Amino acid sequence: MTDILCKWLNGLKLSQAIDKHSFGHQFATGYMIGEVLQCYELQNDFNLFSQSKTADSKLNNFTRLEPTLKLLGIAFNTNIAHSIMTEEHGCATRLLYQLYIALNNKKEAKLTGVAMETMRPRAPVKLEAMERVPYKERLTLLTPRQTDTNLNQLVDRFRERKKQHLDIEFRTKFEEEENLRKWQQEQRMRELQKAADARQKQTELVARIRAAKVETLKPPANKTLKALTMRKEMKRTQEAAQTMQEISAFEQRLSHMLPTTEQEDDRDNDEEVAMYLKTTETQDTKVDYTMAFTQGQSSNDEYINKIRNRLQEDSVARKEREKRRRKILVDQLKAHEAQESARREEMLVNRLMRQSQQEKRIAVQLMQLRHEKAIICQNRILREKQYEERRIKDFEDALNKEAELARLAKLEYVDKTKKDKELHEKIMKERAEAKYHKHYNICMQILLGIVDFSSNIAEYRELTEKLLPPKLMREWKTLFVEGKPLHKPAKVTEGDEVEESSEDQKIEEDRQLLLDEGDFMEYKV
Repeated sequence: MTDILCKWLNGLKLSQAIDKHSFGHQFATGYMIGEVLQCYELQNDFNLFSQSKTADSKLNNFTRLEPTLKLLGIAFNTNIAHSIMTEEHGCATRLLYQLYIALNNKKEAKLTGVAMETMRPRAPVKLEAMERVPYKERLTLLTPRQTDTNLNQLVDRFRERKKQHLDIEFRTKFEEEENLRKWQQEQRMRELQKAADARQKQTELVARIRAAKVETLKPPANKTLKALTMRKEMKRTQEAAQTMQEISAFEQRLSHMLPTTEQEDDRDNDEEVAMYLKTTETQDTKVDYTMAFTQGQSSNDEYINKIRNRLQEDSVARKEREKRRRKILVDQLKAHEAQESARREEMLVNRLMRQSQQEKRIAVQLMQLRHEKAIICQNRILREKQYEERRIKDFEDALNKEAELARLAKLEYVDKTKKDKELHEKIMKERAEAKYHKHYNICMQILLGIVDFSSNIAEYRELTEKLLPPKLMREWKTLFVEGKPLHKPAKVTEGDEVEESSEDQKIEEDRQLLLDEGDFMEYKV
């Protein structure tokens, strides 16, 4: 649709080429719309339009466009006019499209503007004339004053400058922070490299410490754990051999003292008992019982005494063997305890030797750690000093920057105040001048009206020598009160080149409406 409208408008050969990308901006003042209507001979007061973009020019243009658009039957009100003034998207396009349709219909019907006005009913015309005043007042309220617009533009310009200053300040601050961050990163990388070198040196030192062998004095060959163990084993072996020899010698002596062992004695006793029983059974039954009993009793006593003696000797020998066995066990226990004490002494010696080596290594490591701690403390103190200097420098830079910004803001405020004061004085001067011209014109119109009214009365009485009729008096009074001229505009001859202006036609129409309304009210009464 925009392409069609651009093609149509460019075909009318307007003062400006229409571009669809700036469609709303070109028609925002209303001048181009009036030019389009002038091409179709509908806007007779186009010479009063203004191409300026001020609020007064827009208000003047749209106020003059409203009757013509209503004549074409286009719905037009203050909201549409305000939307076009503010370049709202699509409003100018819709209005121009309606205008395009209405003008094409007019062209097809071959009607002129005067014919269209003549064909319109009187009631809608009168209603539109009554609505014209509130339309202008509402449009005036909706349209901001040019002074306010200029002030807003000035404020926007200063806000833009402030935004630019803030952007520059932010960019400068961002660059400073970036430089500071880069410097800190470089310092951090340098510190990390230094720490890595220190760790590398520490690792090498620890490796050398671990690889180092502490020279300790070796004990003599005869005082080593192996030599002591071998000596104790030989001593224990000698004691065991000596004990076995003593036991064997004791057994030999015992065998010499006792011809038979206990088992042989028992076996001999058994044989003797058997022999005795056998002899007692084979004896002659004829031997005297008493004599035999007496002899057997004496031999049994001797035998029993012999057995008793042997048992006592055996018990004594058993006790001696137990004593010797207990002595051997005690000696073996003492040897075992001595061996355990030697082993514990050897373990203690080895542990002490290991502890001495570890103590030397720990001492070296502690010295290294103390040295590293001192280096770290020095680096930390240096870094804190650098941070403090940097903070002081940043604080001073911030104070200087704030002072400079305050000075610039003060100069800008003074300049702005001076310009605002000049603009205010100019506006007040223009307003006073406009007020003076307005009052002067009003007074001049009233005075001219009084003079016309008086001259008409004098002329009528001079010609007729009678008083004015009530109807004529009422009509002249109504025209005088409404500020309309009492005389009809002069008719233009055919030879004159100047045509009748639309303003005279409008005044004549207003006069006729007032007179018709007065006649109607008189008829009503």
